[in-house]
Amino acid sequence: MTLKDDLLRSLSKAVEDVFSIMLGAKVVGGDVAFESGAPDAHDGVLAFVGVAGSWAGAGCMSCSPRVACRICSQMLMSESTAVNEDVLDAVAELTNMIVGSVKSHLETELGPLGLSIPTVVFGKNFTTKSAGHAEWIVRPFSWDSDTFEVRMCLAPNQCPAPLRVHGFGPADQISV
Repeated sequence: MTLKDDLLRSLSKAVEDVFSIMLGAKVVGGDVAFESGAPDAHDGVLAFVGVAGSWAGAGCMSCSPRVACRICSQMLMSESTAVNEDVLDAVAELTNMIVGSVKSHLETELGPLGLSIPTVVFGKNFTTKSAGHAEWIVRPFSWDSDTFEVRMCLAPNQCPAPLRVHGFGPADQISV
């Protein structure tokens, strides 16, 4: 089995598990695609979480404002009808859980990996681009009649920096 296969299986399982545990929802994965270039323009909510270590990349989730509000409503058990700070936080946290689960699974093969704090974008007709030339694994999911997409890219880090643990000095750096 290749790393790409393992990453795809881990990503799909993470999405299914996080939606089931956190939202009590069943999601169904769609056909997988691979992208090398810049994605098409987005409308809606997009949350990114960076991954760093001996391998580096990012994971992201994109959805419509309606799905973002639905995620927030399920997580907070209160009605969310418009994208606001709570909705953006809910999508960011869900993305963080998904990417964190994938990271934990892949560390057995790739060694220690770190995560960035989530970044969330909300708007119309925006495009995102990551530095580098890593290929993105793109998987759409259906949640009843709603859809959302989860993406992840990961490539060997050419210049991994030491991972600093808060509270420790330079002598206590951990190389990843």
